[in-house]
Amino acid sequence: MRTRTRIAAAAAVIATASVTGIAVAALAAPATEEPAASQPEMLMGHGADYLPSITASDWVTYADHVVVVEAVSEQVISPDAEELERGEGIIGRTVTLSIEEVLWSREGAPKAAPATWNYSALGWHFSEGDTENAVPMALHGFPRVELGHEYVMAIRWEAAVCTDDGDFLPAQWRGLGEGSEIPFDDGILGNGESEGAVADAGAFAAAAEEMPDQGVEELLAGEGAAAIVSALEDAQPDTAAQAEAAAFSTMHSCV
Repeated sequence: MRTRTRIAAAAAVIATASVTGIAVAALAAPATEEPAASQPEMLMGHGADYLPSITASDWVTYADHVVVVEAVSEQVISPDAEELERGEGIIGRTVTLSIEEVLWSREGAPKAAPATWNYSALGWHFSEGDTENAVPMALHGFPRVELGHEYVMAIRWEAAVCTDDGDFLPAQWRGLGEGSEIPFDDGILGNGESEGAVADAGAFAAAAEEMPDQGVEELLAGEGAAAIVSALEDAQPDTAAQAEAAAFSTMHSCV
């Protein structure tokens, strides 16, 4: 079993994860157990959904597309000068996702699903100036998104956002949150990488049974693309919530 180190570095994680649609609340307190020398460490954080993401109804309400992606390459983002001088910080990571299949699209979606997506993924945390032995980072309930693995993701296009304070976010593709990024190796939901570890769909389904939110990943674990498409076609969007989200985006758009 993978040993997970938990330390407080929330601000840096927020900067890394914001593009994906993950709002990071905090990282957990330090673990009390000592990791075994043979077990790799994983820095685990807690995140909150950008938008409701658990059920098929959430997906058809807020997503523009539901896609199968494969992580095909990654680019390491060096820590900034301030972090290097401090001796502690984040080594970032951008993962190129190839969209292998579009399972569902919302009528009236503002943009067609992309062919590729540069996904801002969690990278590594380093301390004591040691960038060579940085600890990988992941979020509870989320895939870390590792090369060679496939995932089902519910995504939406967000226009550029400007605020009265002068902040700016470029237009981008975003996920909805924890429930909308699910391992999908070999075309089986729940099979593959999550939280930086790899498990089969059976183990994923067993763990999902204990989850309080019975959504797509819990109800369809072990199923294939046809079951996902069927669930989305049967789901009903919350039109009031849909309109509210659209109005919010328009209000903060730079256009």
